[in-house]
Amino acid sequence: MSDASHIEGSFIDKAEAIVLANLADEQFGVSELASAMNMSRSNLLRKIKKDTALSASRFIRQMRLKKGMELLQQGTLTVSEVSYQVGFGSTSYFIKCFREQYGYPPGEVGKMEAVAGEVVVEGNPAKRLLWPLVMASSLILVVVSMVLYIRTTTSSEGVPERSIAVLPFRNESSDSTNLYFVNGLMQSALNNLQKIEDLRVISRTSVEQYRNTEKSAPEIAEELKVNYLVEGSGQRVGDQVLLNIQLIEASTDRPIWSEQYSRKVGDVFAMQNEMARKITDAIEAIVTPAELEQIEKKPTKNLLAYEYYLKALDPYHKRTKEGLEEAIPLFEQAIEQDPQFSLAYANIAISYYFLDQYLKQKQYTEQLNNYADKALLYDSKSAESLIAKALYYLQTEEYRLALPHLEKALEYNPNSSAVVQILADIYARVIPDTGKYLEYALKGIQLDIAANDSVSKSYIYLHLSNALIQTGFVDESIEYINKSLDYHPGNYYSPMVRAYILYAKDGDMEQTKNLLMEEWSKDTTRLDILQEVAKIHYFQEDYENAFLYYEKFVNAREQYGLDIYPQDDIKIARVYEKMGLKEEAATLYKSFSDYCERDQSIYKAASTAVKYAYEGKNDLAIEQLKVFATQNNYQYWILLFFEKDPMVEPLKSHPEFDAIMRNIKDRFWENQSQLKKLLVDKGLL
Repeated sequence: MSDASHIEGSFIDKAEAIVLANLADEQFGVSELASAMNMSRSNLLRKIKKDTALSASRFIRQMRLKKGMELLQQGTLTVSEVSYQVGFGSTSYFIKCFREQYGYPPGEVGKMEAVAGEVVVEGNPAKRLLWPLVMASSLILVVVSMVLYIRTTTSSEGVPERSIAVLPFRNESSDSTNLYFVNGLMQSALNNLQKIEDLRVISRTSVEQYRNTEKSAPEIAEELKVNYLVEGSGQRVGDQVLLNIQLIEASTDRPIWSEQYSRKVGDVFAMQNEMARKITDAIEAIVTPAELEQIEKKPTKNLLAYEYYLKALDPYHKRTKEGLEEAIPLFEQAIEQDPQFSLAYANIAISYYFLDQYLKQKQYTEQLNNYADKALLYDSKSAESLIAKALYYLQTEEYRLALPHLEKALEYNPNSSAVVQILADIYARVIPDTGKYLEYALKGIQLDIAANDSVSKSYIYLHLSNALIQTGFVDESIEYINKSLDYHPGNYYSPMVRAYILYAKDGDMEQTKNLLMEEWSKDTTRLDILQEVAKIHYFQEDYENAFLYYEKFVNAREQYGLDIYPQDDIKIARVYEKMGLKEEAATLYKSFSDYCERDQSIYKAASTAVKYAYEGKNDLAIEQLKVFATQNNYQYWILLFFEKDPMVEPLKSHPEFDAIMRNIKDRFWENQSQLKKLLVDKGLL
């Protein structure tokens, strides 16, 4: 134990020494530290996270702030001088980070020392207890405030101070074909503001509903739960752009900044950057040097390329097959004009991913990879480029390679609810980790729930409820699934999730089946609900009715070439076998066996145990269950349904079965307890 501790201490000591040696270098970051440590970036991230529970960037920032505190305590330097000596290019950003770290601004360091000194010097027991009590109360308030923030969706207290929505700009040109250009100005303004961590910025999909609205600014702000609105109208006449824009303070319904622009088309990028700076200045938002660098980047120097790019955006954002197929040639024309147009490459890659998303036989994997690589080649610090490459890794099932790209994308666009949702989805489905899933679902709440339309809120609450039930927080999951349905009764997935949450609550499988059948009867094309209805019949060993629904599911899956629910093929095989369809059962068993071979998730051993049970190899099945019992962060459904599987029944007579299942259950609840503590410590629960 002592040797291991020494090695870990040496690693952190070395990392701290290198950071301190480069403290004044504002550009010294994670990549530079990894290089100095002779480590890959991924290994450095993992090692620092393991040893300090901090991300590498936060580790470096904490070192800078710690040194900043030491310099301020000496009392010989100003706050501005200290900020630059410890590598902060912006004094305002240093003040923001310092306040977050220590709970008060750097200018009050002397005062806080005086208060602490008074407590010690006077020797009064009541005063000695005062400061710890204040700090403890503050921590309690932080946790309570976070819980209230998560639970509150309509009160003004839930509105972030610098929350803003960029409404669709009005096209005042007599030529309606210029609408794409005005929309492009709106999208660019939105994109620039989304790169600022100090702002809470509403997504384009959330504001699109107000394109032709008659509602007043205060009404819109109330619905979106924001404090500021950006309104604009513009037109293009030849090579001239005319734009009227104003920033409205929702509480007073008055513009606090407005501007009339008349610029040449060639000056449009400078105009967009100026708009972002003036908006952030007006609401006193903190913009870091790195964020400013992102905002000031020109997507392209070729105006014709930019024209094609803007024309592609509207069909691209529709995310329909027709829209994507319309957008791709326009992005390609943009690339013909500017072969280094990173954003166009990234959007083509993303388009190909969505065209392939639900197809069993992927058609565009090579194109997706090539375009993503080109996007990264020409701009490696673009959130879109990183997302494109991450989607390629998702398509090729190299899921763990996608994660660092998505996490880096979130650094460049901290308001990207899309990235947070992808991360939540990855940990929900493809790299099952209930703890991470819940963490990103909670981040999604913090990012979006106070600033979205009712439909978006409904789906965010669905994600959170699903994450909560998977980690065994049953009562909390019921609360949020009900909120999901309150906000949007037509939510596509919430009723199905609710049916299973209620089963977790009361164990009534007949009720679950009836609720699922009720939903399926509303839309008999729903294959997801269809196979769930079949599965419940299977658990009840009602094989005739299970076959009735499974047959519909299998036929539809084959007809449309869908690669969905391969993990359930063993159940379908059992049902087909019971109905005397031996050949079909063998095909389905082979499909499941292949799935077990390629499965890299934490459920591989559990699936393999079921496979061996199907084959009558009970001892091998028990050995696989022992392997699964060593895993962490598996879904609550394992506890609820595994022992109800008819194929597991023969294993129950094995002398080791009960002890293994106890281990699985005990480990689940131990993990849940640790997760709850971690999320409370992070202020997420």
